[in-house]
Amino acid sequence: MKTDRLALLTDLYELSMMQGYFKTGNHDIVVFDAFYRTNPDNGGYAICAGLSQIIEYIEQLRFDSSDIAYLKSLGMFEDDFLAYLKNFRFSGDIYAIPEGTVIFPREPLVKVIAPIMEAQLIETAVLNILNHQSLIATKAARVCYAAQTDSVMEFGLRRAQGPDAGVYGARAAIIGGCCGTSNVLCGRLFDVPVKGTHAHSWIMSFADEYTAFKTYAGYYPSSCILLVDTYDTLKSGIPNAIRVFQEMRAEGIPLTNYGIRMDSGDLAYLSKIARNMLDDAGFEDAVISASNDLDEYLIENLKAQGAAITSWGVGTNLITSKNCPAFGGVYKLAAIQNQQGEFVPKIKLSENTEKVTNPGNKTIYRIYEKRSGKIKADLICLEGETFDCEKELRIFDPLETWKYTTLTGGSYEMRKLPAQIFDKGRCIYQSPSVMEIQRYCEQEKKTLWNETKRFVNPSKVYVDLSDKLFEMKRNILRNYSH
Repeated sequence: MKTDRLALLTDLYELSMMQGYFKTGNHDIVVFDAFYRTNPDNGGYAICAGLSQIIEYIEQLRFDSSDIAYLKSLGMFEDDFLAYLKNFRFSGDIYAIPEGTVIFPREPLVKVIAPIMEAQLIETAVLNILNHQSLIATKAARVCYAAQTDSVMEFGLRRAQGPDAGVYGARAAIIGGCCGTSNVLCGRLFDVPVKGTHAHSWIMSFADEYTAFKTYAGYYPSSCILLVDTYDTLKSGIPNAIRVFQEMRAEGIPLTNYGIRMDSGDLAYLSKIARNMLDDAGFEDAVISASNDLDEYLIENLKAQGAAITSWGVGTNLITSKNCPAFGGVYKLAAIQNQQGEFVPKIKLSENTEKVTNPGNKTIYRIYEKRSGKIKADLICLEGETFDCEKELRIFDPLETWKYTTLTGGSYEMRKLPAQIFDKGRCIYQSPSVMEIQRYCEQEKKTLWNETKRFVNPSKVYVDLSDKLFEMKRNILRNYSH
C-alpha cells in the first residue's frame, strides 16, 4: 500500500477551491476539525484508527509531473496554479487523538491548523483514512467484547472492498482487539500475527477425510486445527480428528495448538457435543473454533446458549462492518486567524441541532472518576484553558443544558487527549507499532463502563463544552439570529 501517489486522492472541488483561494490571494491560516456525529451500530463508543497512514500521506504529499499533466488536461486549472502545485508541501500543524483511543461523537479527532489551501486539499484523504479504519477498529472491539476472553481472528480479506480495505481493515481489526489475521500482506507490512487453518477443498482433494487430516497434521503438528464439517461433523469429522490426535499423542508429538473448526450448522449444539467427544477422548485442552458469518450479535447469542467455542473466526461482517458500512466523519472549518494572530471562531448552522458545529480553536480533556478509573465525560474546551482537579467542576450537556453533573474537587482526574503530530509541516510524532497500539486500546476499553459497552441501548458518555466555549458558541448563534 503505497502512499506516495495519493496527491489526487481528493474530490475535485478541493482543487477547484484551492485554485480559487490561490487566485484571490487567500493565505489565511485556518482551523479545520475532523469529527463524527454518531457512534457506529448505535453503540456507546468508537475506536480511533488510521493516524499512521494519515502521517504517511501528509509526509509524502507531492504532485508529480503526471499529476500536473492530468490536471492540465481537465481544462479548468491555470498554469500559475499548476506551477504552485509542482512545489506543494504541507506546512501546517496537525493535532490528533492517538490510534487505539476510545472516542465519542462531536470531539475533534484530527485538528488541522494550516494555510487554507493546504487544509482544504487534505480533507478528503484524511476523512477516507480516518473513517474506514476507525469503523473497522470499532467493529472489532465490539466483536471481541462479545467473545469475552476468547480469541478472535480476522479473516475477511476475500470479502473486503478491495486490497487496501483488506489490508488496512485487518490492521484496524488488530487494533480493535483481534489476535491475528489471515491476511499475509498485512502481517508483513505491520508485523502482526497471521493465522489460518485449511479449507474444505483440502479435505475434498484427498480420497478420504482421515487421510486429509493425517497429512495436514504431519505438515503442521504445532498448528493443527482441523476443519470437521466437510461431510458430517459428528459422525465423521470429529471422530477422524480425534483419531489423528490420538495417533499424534502415541507418536510423542506435543499437542500444543490443536483442535477443530466448524464452519456450518448449529454451532451452539455442535460445539457442546464436540466438547464432550473431545473431553471423553482425553483432549480437554483441544480448541473448538467456529466461523460462518459471525458478528458480535451472533457471538453474544451463542455464548448465552452455552456454546463450547473458545476461538472465533470473523470475516465478512467484520471487514465490511456489514450492518453499519460507514463511519460518517466530517471535516469542518472552525476558525480563521486574523492579522493579530487571534483565531476568529467560525460556525456552520443547520436546521438539525446536532449538525451545528462547535467553533474556535479547541482541544479535548477526558475526565475520569478517580475511584474507579472509568470515563466520566469528555470536555471540549478552547485551546489554552486549564482546570484544577482539586476544585469543583460542573459539566453539562451542550444540547440538553438542564442535564448537568457537579464533580467534587479531588474526586476526578483529567487527561488531554490530542497529541501534536505535525509542527510547521514536520512530523514530530512517532507512531507506535500496531501491537503496541492494540495493548493501549485494551487499556482504553477498560476505562469504559460495562453499561456503555452493551449493544442494546448503551449508556451514553457525555461530551460537554467548557463554559467559555459554550458562551462563545451561544453568542455567535445570537448574532446570527438578529
